Amino acid sequence: AEVLELKADPHRQAKGTVIEAKIERGRGPVATVLVQSGTLRVGDAYVVGTFSGRVRALISDRGEKAQQAGPSIPVEVIGLPGVPSAGDVFHVVSNERVAREIAEERAQKRRAAELTGPAKVSLDDLFAKIQEGSVKELAIVIKADVQGSSEALAGAVEKLSTDAVKLRVIHNGVGGVMESDVLLASASRAIIIGFNVRPEPKATALAEQQGVDIRLYTIIYDAIADIKAAMEGLLEPTLKERVLGRAEVRQVFTIPKIGAVAGAYVIDGTISRASVGVRVIRDNVVVYQGKLGSLRRFKDDVRDVQQGYECGLSVENFNDVKSGDIIEAYAVDKIATKL
Repeated sequence: AEVLELKADPHRQAKGTVIEAKIERGRGPVATVLVQSGTLRVGDAYVVGTFSGRVRALISDRGEKAQQAGPSIPVEVIGLPGVPSAGDVFHVVSNERVAREIAEERAQKRRAAELTGPAKVSLDDLFAKIQEGSVKELAIVIKADVQGSSEALAGAVEKLSTDAVKLRVIHNGVGGVMESDVLLASASRAIIIGFNVRPEPKATALAEQQGVDIRLYTIIYDAIADIKAAMEGLLEPTLKERVLGRAEVRQVFTIPKIGAVAGAYVIDGTISRASVGVRVIRDNVVVYQGKLGSLRRFKDDVRDVQQGYECGLSVENFNDVKSGDIIEAYAVDKIATKL
């Protein structure tokens, strides 16, 4: 930039690009914006993608509150109604009414584009449908923990398109799999791919009812490999995960020599020592996956705790558990391979 002597006008309305976006507990949707021209200030009305509003706060790269950011300065913007896409242009406009009108027009165009959908299909029977010629296009809904992962997965998936079937990402977003995602997938006859996130219990039930295929991954390459294998007819689902129970952390106690122990309430199913593993879920995003360390009721060690009861539990090698987290216990069933 110094060699090219790049310049920008700091006195005009700010314009920048969203580098990353995510949902943070206590702060809501947060977008990292690189200001390219003008000066972005707290209180400015803005439009970014299909969202509009006012800048509630700016956080500098050092984590400190800032009142403004000029050209070439990256800042975290707080005060968004939703999570924009990485690469979206962030525009400051004269007032909120103008911003809202622009955002609504963009949202209508996006909805119109999403209404067209191909034949319903799951990854398990994708190859058979391709052979029959009934699938020309496979629609995919992607949900990830951060926008960067979502964009990377969407780009990788679309590159797998072949002459026989075209892969099309109809929606990619940040956060857990919600009922709205399942409804979109059902209407568009799409499959859902989740990366480092979990579906809400209501979304899981709705997906079973609507026949929507939800696939969850923690490694991008596994997701790509599964889709590729399904297209080639080589996908053999031999392991199926089963959620045993979910407990909500109500309070966290720190015990010397042991670490963090969560006082939790079992809201669904059973938390059992027999589970293969447990996940710590915060705002529908998996923050840790490991094994159950201890499970107690009052002062006694127990094998399992059922729905409606309180318990104390710890997760092996994880002390960052917080009040409001969901502890999900799961088992893995082996499914016999069918010829």
